[in-house]
Amino acid sequence: MDNQARIEKMTKLLSEALDPTHIEIIDDSHLHAGHVGARSGKGHFTVKIKSKQFADLKTIKQHQLVYKALGDMMQTDIHALVINSSE
Repeated sequence: MDNQARIEKMTKLLSEALDPTHIEIIDDSHLHAGHVGARSGKGHFTVKIKSKQFADLKTIKQHQLVYKALGDMMQTDIHALVINSSE
């Protein structure tokens, strides 16, 4: 799967699970060329997401919701993920 297809799948999964008011996914993989983790073919991404589901949750809990929404992709398609989350 190429990274554009991964971004589309990530967007779909996050949208379905968290009903975000804003979502942006950036492919950072090019910044990690030659990095050991990049050799696996998995991507490096930044997710900027706002969701009312994050209200009154500490950052760690917000990130856990993102990881849960992405499910197996965290094992199969994503090597590194930076999450910027807010309500």
